[in-house]
Amino acid sequence: MITRIRDVRRARGLTLAEVAARCTPPTTAQTIGRLETGTRTVSVGWLNRIAAALGVVAADLVQLPDSVDLPVAAVLGANGPAAPRRARTAVPPRPKVGAVALIVEAGLGDYRAGDTLWLDRLAPDAFAEARNRDVLVPAPAGRFRFGRLIAVDGGDLDLLPVGGGGVERVAGPAWLAVAALLVRPL
Repeated sequence: MITRIRDVRRARGLTLAEVAARCTPPTTAQTIGRLETGTRTVSVGWLNRIAAALGVVAADLVQLPDSVDLPVAAVLGANGPAAPRRARTAVPPRPKVGAVALIVEAGLGDYRAGDTLWLDRLAPDAFAEARNRDVLVPAPAGRFRFGRLIAVDGGDLDLLPVGGGGVERVAGPAWLAVAALLVRPL
C-alpha cells in the first residue's frame, strides 16, 4: 500500500517527533518514519492513529491510483511569494463528521454570492467555544439564524446578524454550527 503520510505530515508542518507525540498512545519518531517510508507495514490501526494525530481522515493518508495531488507552487510570506524549500502538496479539505454547509445565494455582510461555508456542529455544552465567530443556529418552525455569536446566556444565544441590525436572541437551540471554512470561487 502506498501511503501519503509524509506528504500530509509535511503539509501540516509537523516533525516526525511531533506526530509521534500526538498519537494515542504516543509512539516514537522512528516508528512514524518507518511507516512513512514503507519499511514497516502500515495497518488500518496505524493509519487511524496517525490520521487522528494529523487531524485528517485515514483515507487522506492512502495514495489511490486515480487521485490527483495538488502541488504547492509557491508559499506567500511577509516578503511575498516564494518557491517552497522542498516539494510539497496541499492536503484537500474534508468535512468533519456532522458538519453542515451554508450556501450564499445573495451577498450579505462579508459573504458574496457563490460562497459556500463549511460549518462544524457543536452541542450546547460547547457553545461558548464559538463566541465571536459566525454561526448558524436552528430556530423554531424550521427556520435558521446566521450571525456573530456575541453571548451565551445559559442555553440562550445572542447573535449579531451578519447583514446588520439589532441583537437577536435564540432560545435554547439543540445545536449550532460554527463557520470553519470559506470556499469562494475567484
